[in-house]
Amino acid sequence: MGFQELPSRATLARIFVRAGVVEAEPRKRPRSAFRRFVYPAPNCLWQIDATEWTLTDGSLCTIFQIIDDHSRLALASLVARAETGEAALRVVTQAINHHGAPQKFLSDNGVAFNPTRRGHSNQLIDYLASLGVETITGKPYKPTTQGKNERFHRTLHRFLNAKPPAATIEELQTLVNVFDVSYNTLREHQSLTDRQTPKEAWDRTPAAPSPTPQPTAIEIHAARNALTALPPGEAECVVTSGGRTYLLGRTFRPGTAFIGHTVHAIWDAQQITFYDHHGTMIRTQPMPSRNEGRPAHGRTRTTKNSVVSTKS
Repeated sequence: MGFQELPSRATLARIFVRAGVVEAEPRKRPRSAFRRFVYPAPNCLWQIDATEWTLTDGSLCTIFQIIDDHSRLALASLVARAETGEAALRVVTQAINHHGAPQKFLSDNGVAFNPTRRGHSNQLIDYLASLGVETITGKPYKPTTQGKNERFHRTLHRFLNAKPPAATIEELQTLVNVFDVSYNTLREHQSLTDRQTPKEAWDRTPAAPSPTPQPTAIEIHAARNALTALPPGEAECVVTSGGRTYLLGRTFRPGTAFIGHTVHAIWDAQQITFYDHHGTMIRTQPMPSRNEGRPAHGRTRTTKNSVVSTKS
């Protein structure tokens, strides 16, 4: 009996599948079953990343690229001498000036982009926060989070390799600008529905609304003061030990000379004035913030139309 070559595993698998004797393994889906995650509209999420390129004199420079997650539109590109925070801020500002602010902004954890995992901020993060943009990063050593931008870099490299090499940053910037126009308007993107161009995908769906800027600490403080501003009022109160009296959730000090006496207080949002029982002014002081903690002991007797809290 002569030697016979055995069929390969792939051949046997095809035979068994056609015969219907193979039980599908649900955990092993075909690649065609995988779906890419895409945000539902332009400006929902932007991605930024940078790639290096070599000029004709052998020096390295950095190309910053920003793309829109939904449409893959190239929003802005910038050639800089190095990957710096100043250059990152410049390219992001260009993109926002042309396309509005995104709701979210994705980058890696590089110092130029988002150093918050290192315990500090930078100009770019502060700028985006002032616009209400949520900044997010990929996990360290997980570049697949920025996979769309990594793929974008490969397309740019292929384009630049087909062109005469650039001698200066300005020449390289011109080539990158030509690439962005071609990529956005001429090249059908294989990951987009109906093989659209990024510009067509951008125009087809209304952009997400711009985020709402978060109030600054100063604005929050001013708002709190406005909410707690007191309407004008008046009341009579007893001065207790230490020359103190408790009124409007605050402690005041008419003076030790009036311990045990009833004094009359008149106030507005800015100041309060105390008078003795003869109507002589004792003292005027700015209205302090509401006391934190336990109030001083004392009694407060209100007059008509006064706005006070009675404590005993």
